[in-house]
Amino acid sequence: MLVTEFSTDVVAAPERFALWTEATEQSHMRNWLHSNNRTDFRARMRGLDLREVQAAALAYPHLEIARTTKLIRQSDPEVYQINYFAGGQGILSLDRRDTTLSTGDLVVLDSSRPFRGNVHADPGRWSHVTMQCPRGLLPLPEKTVQRLLAVPISGRSGMGGVFARWLADLNARAGEFTPADVSTLTSVTLDLLASTLARFLEDEEALTPEARRTALRARINTFVEQHLADPAMTPQTIADAHHISLRHLQQLLAEDGTSPAAWIRHRRLEGCRLDLANPHLHTRPIQAITARWGFTDPKHFSRLFRATYGIPPRDYRDQSREACANRHQPCAD
Repeated sequence: MLVTEFSTDVVAAPERFALWTEATEQSHMRNWLHSNNRTDFRARMRGLDLREVQAAALAYPHLEIARTTKLIRQSDPEVYQINYFAGGQGILSLDRRDTTLSTGDLVVLDSSRPFRGNVHADPGRWSHVTMQCPRGLLPLPEKTVQRLLAVPISGRSGMGGVFARWLADLNARAGEFTPADVSTLTSVTLDLLASTLARFLEDEEALTPEARRTALRARINTFVEQHLADPAMTPQTIADAHHISLRHLQQLLAEDGTSPAAWIRHRRLEGCRLDLANPHLHTRPIQAITARWGFTDPKHFSRLFRATYGIPPRDYRDQSREACANRHQPCAD
């Protein structure tokens, strides 16, 4: 089983904090825990087991966390732990240095180094997403990573934003993955993490060629998603924005069996298809939807849509509305 779901609501209020402590000792490095809400500690966790890499989303109200030298002597899994603050704020202390963390920050910890944390969050949403991996698996020199321990890295933009979005997607899509996906998910996760850290240090020469390629592809993916509505986006503009040749871009996408132009077209068509199936947008003109996704010629779009999905866009919209009305498919909230 790749995914595990856990909630302290399964026991009575006085037992919840002890249950949380026990559960997190099994899923994460062992820490000393305290909470202002320990008399009724309502928390939940969703874990994704990728064998060497462990990812988890957590929601809780307040936690004080300490990784002490005594705990390290008793048990040290020798892992890095990366925390993405999806909500809330906190203070992290390492080597007598306090660091303030807030929503959108990424931070790296080492199970072999003592630290303390004090986090206040909203138990009604995922407080943060964590990832743990053996130090030896990360394709970066240990001395490079040590420079970044407890240093806030923005997960709001750039490579930090790409990696934060990846962690959030791992959590949101956890139930969709199968054991056959584990190897790929592990590789991509580690390469994106290494690229994020190296970019933050402007030390990309420390990356393996595979990690650099994964990072470049992730940046290209983000760029394309952000510019799909721009009719002027072409394979050449994508290549120029990432300081690579058009030939290099073509080679990257050829690994996935596609071309830059075909990939852009597919992403735009999928955006249109989802909007046409959305009952909340049924009064929006089809031409307005196509323009939103970068199509400027309605007739050309109609031909492409029919060739791809086997049905004209207007018929697809009507068919989707009818299926939704009859509850033959899920309807948008």
